[in-house]
Parts: sequence; structure tokens; C-alpha cells
Amino acid sequence: MPLFRDRDALPTGLKTGRDLWPAVHSERAALAADLAVLTDEQWATPSLCSGLSVREVLAHLTAAGSLSPVRWFAGVVRSRFDFDDQVARRLAEQLGDTPADTLARFRGVVTSTTAPPLPRIALLGEVVVHGEDIRRPLGIERDHPIEVLTRLAEFYTHSDLMFPGKTRVAGVRLVATDGPFTTGAGPLVSGTTLAIMMATAGRAVYCDELTGDGVATLRIPR
Repeated sequence: MPLFRDRDALPTGLKTGRDLWPAVHSERAALAADLAVLTDEQWATPSLCSGLSVREVLAHLTAAGSLSPVRWFAGVVRSRFDFDDQVARRLAEQLGDTPADTLARFRGVVTSTTAPPLPRIALLGEVVVHGEDIRRPLGIERDHPIEVLTRLAEFYTHSDLMFPGKTRVAGVRLVATDGPFTTGAGPLVSGTTLAIMMATAGRAVYCDELTGDGVATLRIPR
């Protein structure tokens, strides 16, 4: 059963899609601050997103914060419904000529409420997950609010909308060691809420931070 069974059970500020915007903006601002002092070499560091540098992942996040439903659909049509092509085109649009350009463009969407036709929780997940895709290879740590991580862990483990998170955790019991998140039945997977959430999002490197007989299940590509 979902951890948050009704609206009133959700943490303050995370009760509706509209109420998620402050959390999205906060996560964007924190990421922009973390990246302000990167060298050109660090900007070229491979991210946890296969084939993309940390700079390219940031450009992808800028695209997500500047793409209205109309522009999104127009791009999909132009890409002949090849969604990977659509993502690549939008990333290229927001990359800029230099890393400084890339960061400036991202700063420009920190407080944006423009978004493609996705649930707001998915947009929050985009910036948190991709933020970690960027931070982890750079050795940067962020102390995310536990209510944000818990809400995302709940969403990802009960949905296959963005990726097969629900499918990936089927048959295991997930228990966070630093917060209230718990779900599922079966062999135990235990660790921080962040590690559980990122492993559910398909980032296998975070499985190294988890313990229990169910961890092997999360390592299986799905």
C-alpha cells in the first residue's frame, strides 16, 4: 500500500502537483549553486546517463524547464514521434557555446513553471535524479529534504510512467534507514531513501549502498 494514502498524509508543500513547484525550484537552485565553480574538465565528466557529460545532462534539464506542451508536441511531430530524437534536439538547443552558457541557461529556468505534459512529481524527479547523475561523478553531495526523496521513492516504486520502477522493485521489500519510506513484500532491500530511489530509477551504482537479499533483484536491467 502506498505510504501516503491520502492528501492530508503528504508532507506540507508536497500535497498537489501545483504545490510541488517550490520543491522543483529549490532543487534547481541548489544544483546551479553546486555547479558554479566547475572547471572545463569537470564539465566534460561523464554523467551517470550513458553517453552524456554532466554539461549535457544540465542542458537536458534546461530543456525540461523551458518546453511548453505546445512546443513539446511540435517537436515530437518534427522528430516523427522519435522521442529520443526530440530529447537530443532540445538538449542541443540549450547547450550553448561554452559551459558558462550552459549554466546561465539553466539558471534562467530555475523558477520556471513551463513544462512538458508530465505530472509535476515527474518534473521534480527529473531534477533530483539528473542532479544526482551530475553530482555523483563529480563527488558532490546534496542533503535533499527527506520529504522530497520519500515522495519520489513512493512515486517511482508505484509507477512505470517514466521508467520501469514499479517493475524493477516487484518482489522485494524496500525499507529506508533514514526516513519513513517502506513498501513491498519479499527479500529485504535496506538503505538510505536516496539510494533506494536512485536504484529504482535504474542507477545500479547506488545498489552498492544497499543491503539485503533483494539487492540482486535491483541490479537486473529492466
